[in-house]
Amino acid sequence: MGSEWVREAEAAFAAATTVAALEDAKARFLGKNGVITNALKGLGKLPPEERKAQGAAINAAKAEIEALLEAARARLEAEQLARSLAAQAIDVTLPGRRRSVGAPHPVWRTLERVEALFASLGFSVADGPEIEDDWHNFTALNTPEDHPARSMHDTFYLEGRTDVVLRTHTSPVQIRAMRAHVAAHGAASELRIIAPGRVYRVDSDATHSPMFHQLEGLWVGPTIAFTHLKGVVQAFLHAFFETDALEVRFRPSFFPFTEPSAEIDVRFMSGALKGKWLEIAGCGMVHPTVLANGGFDPEQVRGFAFGFGLDRLAMLQYGINDLRLFFENDVRFLAQFA
Repeated sequence: MGSEWVREAEAAFAAATTVAALEDAKARFLGKNGVITNALKGLGKLPPEERKAQGAAINAAKAEIEALLEAARARLEAEQLARSLAAQAIDVTLPGRRRSVGAPHPVWRTLERVEALFASLGFSVADGPEIEDDWHNFTALNTPEDHPARSMHDTFYLEGRTDVVLRTHTSPVQIRAMRAHVAAHGAASELRIIAPGRVYRVDSDATHSPMFHQLEGLWVGPTIAFTHLKGVVQAFLHAFFETDALEVRFRPSFFPFTEPSAEIDVRFMSGALKGKWLEIAGCGMVHPTVLANGGFDPEQVRGFAFGFGLDRLAMLQYGINDLRLFFENDVRFLAQFA
């Protein structure tokens, strides 16, 4: 009888394809009501002379069935592992997934290059807050109260405040730098700085953005003249565009913080922009009122200032015709500069 049970258990275990089916087959033979368990319970009803032999046969069958059960469990585990490995198989012939490498933003690249070029001309970098008070942003720069730049249609004011704005240019940095410099070195000393950074105006189209980047320069000293301004600007533009085939024109204009004032135009002698005059910056000699508000003595020093749109320089450098591409964060666009 024991050998028959072993054969039946072997067949049942072999037919099991899942752990649950195997446990059901185990219960049939080794469970509380299984054939082996019931046979062992019935030994007490046998005569003593048969009990020993029958018990040995049942225990032997039980041992074989338990061994068959362990073998079946090992088989199912191996089959499960094989299925998992097959599902997670990796094709080693495919190229691996590389971690993408970032790169500086094109406007930041332009900023770093511009800073390096002006550093070679002896300029240091100055910085200041992007949230400014009315005095530094307008009044100190000789901008009257009725100037359009003070309109809420042109300027971002803080809610509930008419005396605090998001700076409309980096010129307030010039005022702060002048006052700090005069306090340390006197009202007749020389100061040479550039002030790059973000600025904010209510304006948005293909060539304008509510937030954009500006770089302003300032050189104050006892002997500064308009010729120094022209020399610095021309040297910078030729170095930035890496060509001498470039015309620079200073066109009379008006800014409240400079007198005289001029717009700076450039004309390329080759490339896609050949022959076209492009307005690229504003400049002029620093107004005496601005010098005085900066702490300098207008009777002892003069100065010039200029302002470039960094984003516009980047557009010209990389041949981009829509300013908004810089700030849309489209990876397809930015990846070109990686």
